[in-house]
Amino acid sequence: MKLSVVLCPNLGRVVCAGPGGGSSDVQWCFSQVKGAMDDDVAEADIISTVEFNQSGELLATGDKGGRVVIFQQEPESKNQPLRRGEYNVYSTFQSHEPEFDYLKSLEIEEKINKIRWLPQKNAAHFLLSTNDKTIKLWKISERDKRPEGYNLKEEDGRYKDPSTITALRVPVLTPMDLMVEASPRRVFANAHTYHINSISINSDCETYLSADDLRINLWHQEITDRSFNIVDIKPANMEDLTEVITAAEFHPNQCNTFVYSSSKGTIRLCDMRASALCDKHTKLFEEPEDPNNRSFFSEIISSISDVKFSNNGRYMMTRDYLSVKIWDLCMETRPVETYQVHEYLRSKLCSLYENDCIFDKFECCWNGNDSVVMTGSYNNFFRMFDRGYQQDVTYEASRENSRPRSILKPRKISTGCTCPTTPALAYQLYSRPRDLTKRLVIFHERTLRI
Repeated sequence: MKLSVVLCPNLGRVVCAGPGGGSSDVQWCFSQVKGAMDDDVAEADIISTVEFNQSGELLATGDKGGRVVIFQQEPESKNQPLRRGEYNVYSTFQSHEPEFDYLKSLEIEEKINKIRWLPQKNAAHFLLSTNDKTIKLWKISERDKRPEGYNLKEEDGRYKDPSTITALRVPVLTPMDLMVEASPRRVFANAHTYHINSISINSDCETYLSADDLRINLWHQEITDRSFNIVDIKPANMEDLTEVITAAEFHPNQCNTFVYSSSKGTIRLCDMRASALCDKHTKLFEEPEDPNNRSFFSEIISSISDVKFSNNGRYMMTRDYLSVKIWDLCMETRPVETYQVHEYLRSKLCSLYENDCIFDKFECCWNGNDSVVMTGSYNNFFRMFDRGYQQDVTYEASRENSRPRSILKPRKISTGCTCPTTPALAYQLYSRPRDLTKRLVIFHERTLRI
């Protein structure tokens, strides 16, 4: 048996998945809920982003109030060495405050858009958090000892009279209660005119990129007063604007390569060795459109909301409104795999357009060995697609299944009906409650050996 962890916000929008095997021998069990279980939650407490660190030991969440809450997983039990413990609060700090742009008369809300962990180099942890305009680098460190025995000041911090010092003392470190400190190390500001939608850490561990609707900037982690603009798609006349940048990410192994997706459904791969300004892409990934299926909504539903490289760096996954697509970096003409997430909604695009649901954004992720991909849907559903077995399964992340270690049962979705499949789905699609991501549901993936 091997265990891994997956995390789903309340509306089933998947953020991260751990390693696992094929879907034919995997059972998903409820593990833990972090956050409020009731519906009476303040707007500032609504979760806006989540991110595991590289080891999975720490889980960072950001909310609309600008706060970052970090959970730490308990160590393995001696009695059950293969079963990891629950996640408990490790540190909480205020990352961003509301601001006001006086030049543009624009309020900048404190909501955390993205969190990214930096690779760990010492005992401390570092993460980047961003709102619409400002990126901050935070250091998370532990302190369980304090110095005592100063020569020039008292224990309470007051300085001594030098005439009273008659002997030299050697300061010593004495134990104290464990304290977790979150301290801001860098503030990267004033580089984006539009809202930041992506940040990505480079594999060189020195630089990172940040992307907004029209530009992508390259930053050095030690330099805050300037960045390099590597992509700029803003036209001279804004009336000629036809697409915007929706997501961007660095290649996991090649520090010179990155991709960015657009609202037209295209993905551009750029090589920073070719030129300083990467307006001319190296590769363009775009699936040819079937003229028979073209409609008024074609361009809207083809907009890519998320792009992720596989862990081995060979493939790339994109998420549009109705599907997940897997691209081979060596083939630009069409995806090698396409998985329909909620194809039954294609006949309801007109209603979805009227209440703005058609503009909803979904994320996607790989498991540890790139054999399974995962994404979210409506009605608290999340879907997994096994690439090897060509199988898919749908589960529901709901409070009704919140008993510890309870096994989740696959859900069946009827595709032939002309109405939403459940009353809850009908409520979500037509009543349109926005931003109900109020709690985290954590599951354990249990691989069974038959």
